[in-house]
Parts: sequence; C-alpha cells; structure tokens
Amino acid sequence: MQQIIQEILAEMQKAIIGKQAVIETLLTAILADGHILLDDVPGVGKTTLAIAASRVLGLDYKRVQFTPDVLPSDITGYSLYDKQSGGFMYMPGAVTTANILLGDEINRTSSKTQSALLEAMEERQVTVDGQTHGLQTPFIVIATQNHVGTAGTQPLPYAQLDRFLVRLSIGYPDFDSQLDMIRDRQTGNPVDTLRQITAREQVLAMQQATRRVTVKDSLLAYITTLVVQTRNRPDVTLGISPRGALCINRMAKALAFIKGRDYMIPKDVRDVFLYVCAHRILLNSKNEQTTAEQVLSDVMKAVPVPDGKA
Repeated sequence: MQQIIQEILAEMQKAIIGKQAVIETLLTAILADGHILLDDVPGVGKTTLAIAASRVLGLDYKRVQFTPDVLPSDITGYSLYDKQSGGFMYMPGAVTTANILLGDEINRTSSKTQSALLEAMEERQVTVDGQTHGLQTPFIVIATQNHVGTAGTQPLPYAQLDRFLVRLSIGYPDFDSQLDMIRDRQTGNPVDTLRQITAREQVLAMQQATRRVTVKDSLLAYITTLVVQTRNRPDVTLGISPRGALCINRMAKALAFIKGRDYMIPKDVRDVFLYVCAHRILLNSKNEQTTAEQVLSDVMKAVPVPDGKA
C-alpha cells in the first residue's frame, strides 16, 4: 500500500511542481474522507490540483463554476415532468454524479446555492421534492475561493467553513519550480498525460484502512487539550468546535496511514493541526496584527507533547 501512495504522490507532482506538502495534505484529506477548501489567489493551480487528484485516483470528476446565476437545483438536481409516464423524473445535479466535485470560486455564488452544496457535503445525500437521493462514494468537495475582486461576493460564514476538513493555500512556486512549469508546458499540458494509479474501490479500501489506525488515549487527551486551549484564550472569540476536534483525529489518522503506520504519533497531530484548525477559530477583533496560525502555534508550544516519538 505504501508503494501505491508514493506512486500517487509522484504522479500528481508532475502536474503541480514544487508543492509536495500541499499534494500530500490534499491526499491525506481525501483518505480521511473530508472536504477541502483551497483559499488562494487566481492562477496558482487550484483547478489543476483537483483535476490531477481525480485522474490519478481514478475518480469521477465534475466541476461547477460558481457565479451569481447558479441555482441550488444545479447542485442538487430537480424534478422534470415526463409526458409518457405522467409522472416526474429526477434529473441529477452536479453532486450526484461525482466522486470529486470542484466548486470553483464558491464565494461568488448566492448564499442559498452555497447552502445547498454544504448540506450535500454534510448529509452525503440530497432531497428533491420529498425524495432522497444518495451521493456516490467517496464524495469529496474541493471548493476554491479567492479574495481578489470581492465586490458582490458571499464569503462563507463560520458555520459553513467548519464543514471543511482542511483549508489549504498553494502559493506561488519558487524560481526553479516556475521555470520547470514553463518548460513542461511548451508542447502540451502535463495533466493530460497523468497515469491512473488507483480506482474507486482502492480509494475506498484506503479510507477504510485509515479508520482502523489505532490511537492511544494519551493522544486523544492531547487533541482535547489543544482544542480546549483555543477556547480559553482572551485573543480568541470562538475556539475550535467539537467537530473540529473530531477532524483533527481523522486527519492525523490519515497522515499516519500515508506515512506507512497503523498507529498515530504526536507528530501526526502537530503536522495537521494548522491545516485543520486555522479556519475554525475567530480572533478577537482587537488583535488585528495576530493571525490564526500564530495563535495555534502558540497553543502547540504551550501544551506538553505526550510521551512518544514527536
């Protein structure tokens, strides 16, 4: 299994050059069966990353470009009258036909459409005219948003941000990576040549194996202490939710699996803590110079690491 994971990471790096940490974190979130928010400026490869993941993992991929005129029915589907049968037929929406759904620029659509997507993310099903329709498994939303030209946009409120397992930022490539990127695209797009490494059934099997990773009570107590610390700081208005604590555990277990272990260590928790939690805390408005990442780093420094390899 470890060899397959390394092949997945190596293949995806052909499309996203110089961003090994981002690719590994994205794969970790997928194996943890969680949704991903890519929050970054335009043109750094957010869409490319989602396409590369779907092709290499062998998962069905759909993309929705969110604009103000996208309707909730575009996401969930709708009922259409059928003259021959005299009844209504369900016409699937974007979420019902995808394993990986790219919601591009989710902050540029209406709050009602955002809610339709986020409800499907949470429930893993949609209800149209009283009929419930299950989604495919796995079902992973990779939503993107950027904050350039924000006039008329609908920023995701805290309660909706909390539905995403992790928030990632790709960032600009360094000089050598940018040079390689330009060179590789002289005659084509590397995404078009990516090999499929796994299939849907293998991804589901890896998700199951991730859930079986063992966790000592000392590590569960460590996660709990970190979470409680964020709720007791004067510079934090709203700390990490109980859902956030569960997400830390899921993500750390998935990272342990990717590293080839069937047990979690403290370093797994520390490595995923910022990705899972930075979008889950609200800072006191008086501390404008402080970032969520700085607060969370301070929390990790203040909480003793359990015995074991850190």
